[in-house]
Amino acid sequence: RARFERECRLLASLNHPHIASVLGLEDASGAPALVMELVEGQTLAERLDAHGAIEMGETLALARQIAEAVEFAHEKGIVHRDLKPGNIKLTPDGAAKVLDFGLAKALAAEDGSAQSSPQITQSPTMSVGTQAGVLLGTAAYMAPEQARGRSVDKRADIWAFGVVLFEMLTGRQLFAGETVSDTIARILERQPEWASLPARTPVRVRELLRRCLEKDAKQRLRDMGDARLELEAAIAQLASGVSDAPTAAAAASSPAKTLGTVAVGLLLGGLAIAGGFALRGAMQPRETLHVSIVPPDDVVMNAVQLGFGDDHALYASGAIRGSDSRSATGIYRRTPSTLIE
Repeated sequence: RARFERECRLLASLNHPHIASVLGLEDASGAPALVMELVEGQTLAERLDAHGAIEMGETLALARQIAEAVEFAHEKGIVHRDLKPGNIKLTPDGAAKVLDFGLAKALAAEDGSAQSSPQITQSPTMSVGTQAGVLLGTAAYMAPEQARGRSVDKRADIWAFGVVLFEMLTGRQLFAGETVSDTIARILERQPEWASLPARTPVRVRELLRRCLEKDAKQRLRDMGDARLELEAAIAQLASGVSDAPTAAAAASSPAKTLGTVAVGLLLGGLAIAGGFALRGAMQPRETLHVSIVPPDDVVMNAVQLGFGDDHALYASGAIRGSDSRSATGIYRRTPSTLIE
């Protein structure tokens, strides 16, 4: 009971407009019970079941609110560990409220010590034992490390957030199988069906999803604040009427494309755009063709320059950014003997 009371006080510290408030601790027929704010409206799960995918603008707005709520909890040292549409309420005025932190766990430092207050040190871990090990949360929204029964941190919430965002955009569960075992197997073994995302999904939102849904927690997005910033930028871009969504054909492409494949498309596309350019002698630098492309997959190339060099080869150079956001600058060269270097 003492541990439960400490958990209650910890959750009561989550005073945020997009988190359902814990108001107190009551005795209900001899059993302790949390008293939580009554949030009117349907859950996100009920909304998705009734109407399917949510319109892009509303999806981004709700996702930003959810990200803001989880970011706030993480800053307080709390991991939700059961983030899912059934634990998100949509109020009549269109706001999202995250609730049911029943599996909330205080973050711990790598050495096992608490990151902040003594309350967090004593916060209990709620778990369900199975023959296979210990599973925490709801199967379809578990991060791979969570599904394996390993200890989790805030990156498990980031994975679950990505799954929820994907479901809002597509109207269907990402990894759900007929049984819990089937679902866990899909989480561990399958990649998301990127082609099922709406064609007008902004590129930066696709990139955010890829970073949230990295199976290796070490490669995953590390902070919900970064997710919120990306969503805010996507919302502003949508409001301005400027879309960076790929074409339908590009959106359906597999994220397994290599940089070389993208570069081939860039070179061929550059030739088509150039039109009047032909393979000929040396070109002056002022005749270099400037284009911008945004491939749909793991690679983003900006500030790209195309041009013919003194050796009659077509060059493409520019900034290249992968899904891990590390940047580099490269020069890609097409010659009769070597397609891409």
